[in-house]
Amino acid sequence: MAEYGWSSVGWYVIGTLTFFIPLSLAGAELATGWPKGGGVYAWVKEAFGDHSGFIAVFCEWSNNLVWYPAVLSFIGSTLAFVVDPQLADNNIFMFTVMVVVFWGTTVAAVFGERVARQVRNIGVLLGSIIPGSLIILLGILYVMEGRSLAVPQFSAAQLVPTLDISTLPFVATVVLLCAGMEMAGYYASSVPNPQKDYPRAIALSATIIFVLTVFGSLAIAFVVPQQQLSLAAGLMQAFAAFFAAFNLNWLVGPLALLVTMGGVGLLMSWLNGPAKGLRVVAEQGNMPSMFNRLNKHGAPVAVLILQGIIGTIISTLYLFVPSVSAAYWILSAMTTEVLCIAYMFIFASVIKLRYSQPGIPRGFRIPGGKVGMWIIAGAGFASCLFTFTVSLFPPGGIEIMPSEVYMVSMIAGTGILALPPLAFLKFRNASWMKKVPRGLADDLYRVKVPFCQRISPE
Repeated sequence: MAEYGWSSVGWYVIGTLTFFIPLSLAGAELATGWPKGGGVYAWVKEAFGDHSGFIAVFCEWSNNLVWYPAVLSFIGSTLAFVVDPQLADNNIFMFTVMVVVFWGTTVAAVFGERVARQVRNIGVLLGSIIPGSLIILLGILYVMEGRSLAVPQFSAAQLVPTLDISTLPFVATVVLLCAGMEMAGYYASSVPNPQKDYPRAIALSATIIFVLTVFGSLAIAFVVPQQQLSLAAGLMQAFAAFFAAFNLNWLVGPLALLVTMGGVGLLMSWLNGPAKGLRVVAEQGNMPSMFNRLNKHGAPVAVLILQGIIGTIISTLYLFVPSVSAAYWILSAMTTEVLCIAYMFIFASVIKLRYSQPGIPRGFRIPGGKVGMWIIAGAGFASCLFTFTVSLFPPGGIEIMPSEVYMVSMIAGTGILALPPLAFLKFRNASWMKKVPRGLADDLYRVKVPFCQRISPE
């Protein structure tokens, strides 16, 4: 978003009002009303049935298959600043680092949630909050010293985004940056008091994320000219420029290591969560039994290995696409397309459940009654639908491929990532059903679909 300088603030405000806040509030209501294992799957299933829940959680899992290489690209380009910043544009270096980091984090995830949680917590603190706060501080000092900025002189008009066919696809970036607030729903059943703790966590997270992204983007825009900005390495470009200005060049390498840790923590946050959602789907007999198997550490090993293999294959895009920024954008945009499908299901579920299950206690409700619920969830649904549509078009300023080829590729890729549940459901058979004690599935997931009544007792 630093590409847009002052107008990035306008983009963030639009994204916060129409997507970030609605998603946070919707996730809080759903997770505290249905704090069961399965997260998005459980929520959408309650509202629209098993098939819809399957599609929603599969989209949330499959979008990671193209998002993993995107965040791995960020990790690779950041790590390049430890050795040689020029390596950030070297496709072979990028691919090698991406594969090593991806499989390293996958192996860590195999050892269960305790190990994954430790990696996430360290990564968030050392690799996200500290560098994010530091770049904001450097930006403030840079401005206070009266140094020349790489953006035009500030005016209120500069904050208003330019809306045209070349800039609208960047709405996908706002959605992608604000995505993930519903992820805590996968862990709601592990929280001591989800009715109180979950909304508090959402409020704290929303505040931190908004401050870091808005002011962090501006700090990058202050020192890196738009035409020189790399989508994958822009953060480290800014740090390098700041450190050069303050004669602190020796800090580039250590800071790059911290930011790399943040990227690894971010990756770990998404390795296990959606995989757990697929496990719940598999326990209902909708997928082969390999998807519901856990090792002694409680990790879905088969799913982790499968997504590792697919993610590695997708990462080879960096060996064939000349521009690292172009590859980064393609993967980010396709990630957003699939995410929007899952999020439209989430917002629709909030509305449906207010009418179909009004008596279910919710530790948190979207304020304003049904009118407030319609405004908030409706805005979220509309923003996702709009984002899904504009993301089919290539953005201006990035040389990718002809518009027609780009659109066809986006549609085809989204279909491949979103439609497999229909095939699984068509070929579903009794051998996929995991045998559990009678009534356990109903107790854990409030199952209402007759198919689940065929679970055999032991």
